[in-house]
Amino acid sequence: MENNQGHGSLGRFKPYFAAIFLQVGLSGMDVLSKAALNQGMSNYALVVYRHAIATVVMVPFAAVLDKKVRPRMTLPIFIKIMVLGLLEPVIDQNLYYVGMKYTTATFASAMYNILPAITFVMAWVLRLEKVNLRSIRGHGKVVGTLATVAGAMVMTLMKGPVLELFWTKGSTNHQAAAQNGTDIHHTIKGGLMITVGCFSYACFVILQAVTLETYPAELSLTVWICLMGTLEGTIAALIMERGNAAIWAIKWDTKLLTAAYSGIVCSGLAYYIQGVIMKDRGPVFVTAFSPLCMVIVAIMSTFILAEQMYLGRVIGAIIIIVGLYLVLWGKSNEYKSPPPLIQQQIEPAKIDMAKEEKESFDHQAIIIDEPSRETSIRDEKLHEKSDLVPV
Repeated sequence: MENNQGHGSLGRFKPYFAAIFLQVGLSGMDVLSKAALNQGMSNYALVVYRHAIATVVMVPFAAVLDKKVRPRMTLPIFIKIMVLGLLEPVIDQNLYYVGMKYTTATFASAMYNILPAITFVMAWVLRLEKVNLRSIRGHGKVVGTLATVAGAMVMTLMKGPVLELFWTKGSTNHQAAAQNGTDIHHTIKGGLMITVGCFSYACFVILQAVTLETYPAELSLTVWICLMGTLEGTIAALIMERGNAAIWAIKWDTKLLTAAYSGIVCSGLAYYIQGVIMKDRGPVFVTAFSPLCMVIVAIMSTFILAEQMYLGRVIGAIIIIVGLYLVLWGKSNEYKSPPPLIQQQIEPAKIDMAKEEKESFDHQAIIIDEPSRETSIRDEKLHEKSDLVPV
């Protein structure tokens, strides 16, 4: 049983390492994407190039590694994949990039910290997440969720004074700072777009978890999502940027680097890694580490993009992180037992093992009983012969 838990649950710490790696990769995308968008790259073209590259890179791995585990494609599964390709690659990413244009890379990544709360509520409604309101840990989940939303609102509505960081003090480019500064109207508009994008991504994560139950080939599912994202993103780009063929022009510069990096790391690897984690820990765990991305982006963007850091955003970020880890604390004791998907697989296995043990015991009993019966018959015959001997 211990071996099954060690391998079936990816080990004790592997889900944490995988989730942290995922956020480190996403933080690099935020900084590169902001730089590419500042250079005039269309967010619609970025989405298409990103998933086209991810599809090409991931196809060989899926063809070889998923050959034996890939199930047959059915119409219901294909419809789910089409919806997955629409929710995250098209809706979420385009809204996220547009929201980033109106704000900053730090603000966009910080606003995404409401993602765990949205995912938690949706998983609770769909009974993918259990909440015991009579326990202290159940209260921690609820309070943490509310705190996460409150922190996001503080980041959106509260600006405060600019914080002079020690590595930018005295060397900040005031012109760049002025360009990166955002007024309250752009902040609210960008915040609303990012919030809708978060909701779309939460739907994507929940649907991915559901799809993996009937299509448990993570690499193949990743390729299908990226392919659908490329096709559906192209249609969206042709509609939104109609008559503007210049958006497709790309050179060996930051734009190409952004498309390649975000495609390989943040679409190809990210969809696969979160699918593997999700089968073990559930959708809420996958999204619970997003505040780590915000911290990394905040540091990197002050170096690379000369973005301003405001006190209100720091306060909001602290509230979000506290709320997040209240949720994680509330969920911590759940991981002592196998998660729902694993538990569903273990229970039938236990029943089968019990049946096999019973049949084996019965068979051994028959084998043991047969010699004893033969012995008793032999004794009876000897006794009869002794009775026939004349005295």
